[in-house]
Amino acid sequence: MQDVITGKVWKFGDNISTDLMMPGSITYPAEAGQLSPEETVPYCMSANRPGWSAEVRPGDILVGGRNFGAGSSRPAYMPLLAAGIQAVLAESAARLFYRNAINGGLVVLSCPGITDLVDEGDVLEVNLVEGIARRVGIPRELRFSPMPAGSPPRQVLEAGGLIPYLRSKLGL
Repeated sequence: MQDVITGKVWKFGDNISTDLMMPGSITYPAEAGQLSPEETVPYCMSANRPGWSAEVRPGDILVGGRNFGAGSSRPAYMPLLAAGIQAVLAESAARLFYRNAINGGLVVLSCPGITDLVDEGDVLEVNLVEGIARRVGIPRELRFSPMPAGSPPRQVLEAGGLIPYLRSKLGL
């Protein structure tokens, strides 16, 4: 995992729920069994932004408003990861979504002021160690709680999620 990540911004508003990221109708389709994360990508955000998943590219960054990831405990980070989103920065993130995403290997950061800093299509640089987010091309920056190497969330992310982290720690 890199200390500094850079990517194109996709911007969403407040209260983006896990249902919008991973609709229940495709999470557990009765006729097909559970879909793989890659198969869920076309449905991700389709209720509020049809066609969005076809435009996302690996390395992009999702910026959200307040209460990003509100809702159920479903693994809504999975289609975001499968689509190539490398990080989510939000005004605030729902605690359950935050923990599920980190445990699944997706960087999620609460960064108050982020929706005022960037517009969709901007390039955002995020320094995890220093806890700084910068819009490329302007001198303004925001601070958030850093995620330095060795911190518990960073260790989990570097391992690729909680299960790989536990396997490495337990020697499995």
